[in-house]
Amino acid sequence: MGFADAAMGPASFLGAFYTSFWWIPAGVLAAALAIKLPTIIRLWKDPLLRAVGGLLLLACAVFVFVAPSTIARVNRVTGVPNISAPWVYSLLTAFCAACLVLIIAWRDGLPEHSASTRRATRWVVSVYGGVIALLWVLFALADVPVERTRDLDTYYATTPFMREEILLYLLAHTTAVLITSKLIWNWIRTDGLDAWLRWGLKFLGIGYALNLAFDAAKLTAVGARWTGNDLDWLNLHVAPALACLSAVSIAVGFILPHAGQYLHERQRIRLACVRLRPLYLLMRSVHGSGLPFVLRASPELRLTRRETFIRDVLLPLARRTDERRREASYAVALSMGFPPERAKAFAAAVVILDAVRAGPGTESGEGGHGPDTTELLGEIGALSCALRHPDVIREIGARAGAAGDTVAVTE
Repeated sequence: MGFADAAMGPASFLGAFYTSFWWIPAGVLAAALAIKLPTIIRLWKDPLLRAVGGLLLLACAVFVFVAPSTIARVNRVTGVPNISAPWVYSLLTAFCAACLVLIIAWRDGLPEHSASTRRATRWVVSVYGGVIALLWVLFALADVPVERTRDLDTYYATTPFMREEILLYLLAHTTAVLITSKLIWNWIRTDGLDAWLRWGLKFLGIGYALNLAFDAAKLTAVGARWTGNDLDWLNLHVAPALACLSAVSIAVGFILPHAGQYLHERQRIRLACVRLRPLYLLMRSVHGSGLPFVLRASPELRLTRRETFIRDVLLPLARRTDERRREASYAVALSMGFPPERAKAFAAAVVILDAVRAGPGTESGEGGHGPDTTELLGEIGALSCALRHPDVIREIGARAGAAGDTVAVTE
């Protein structure tokens, strides 16, 4: 828990840092919860999302109530010295149980879908619920009259009943962290995981490994008191720093899959808009104006509007293309070494530019060949990319024209 009230003056940098740095992981965890909250609200019926929200809320509460200023305030409001101890221990124990339940359900399926998951969930809830109840019983039996806001764990390490309470919460935390770490690292090695989920699990694994180091520092400091030694610096400086790093890593682990997939989708939409820009500019020149600006349009809506505008302007152009010239251009593009898909895009670009230059005309291509408007409208992305290479389009068009003249003379 990181209670510590060492003899450090108010001007001491370490003392000042200790009293405030607990708000750093609390802020990071609150940010993680805020990022997840819209999805949790939108998909409230999803029990896994609710569990993630509850877990982040518990983790945030642990760091809020473990801050020395909060500890002193809770003790003062209740009028009971050190009552913050069982309260924070209970929050930490509940967080451990929530982590176990979430990882079990996340990996093995929801409790309502799996008998083994139901059994494991009931076992975790009953055991850790019993631990929380026992923490309060031990505190009621202990004699802890001197308020300690920073070093309670080591100060009362040899006090009857409080000694057992401190050992109980540390062992419960260590057990949960060991089990959760094993489940996470086994899951990371599973084939077929999404890349963002795998990285999120790696950060969670690092966070829980740091939690193990936190427990080791705490247990070593408490054990030293039992043997008459003083290693309180582990409890005062090392354990809090490890707890802070662990919280940040765990928060990143929960944020990364969601934020990564969100950013990946935003990047995909942005690249799609950029890819369509050459064709959009060409269609805008044909139409005479572009899309009207919409202030609150989402990226998805902007992409949809751009695609719709392009197809609406492209359709009458596609009806005026010369199918025979497109076939000739396709053959030329293939002979130049382009793969079939790119050759089709270049051939489409040739006839579309011809139609733009020719202006309004008949509804079918020369020679009586009906144009394939479906293919032209369906491949606007490839067509737009082809328009980025005007020199290649001109060369293909010139060669296709020469080939057409040769065919006409032969006939």
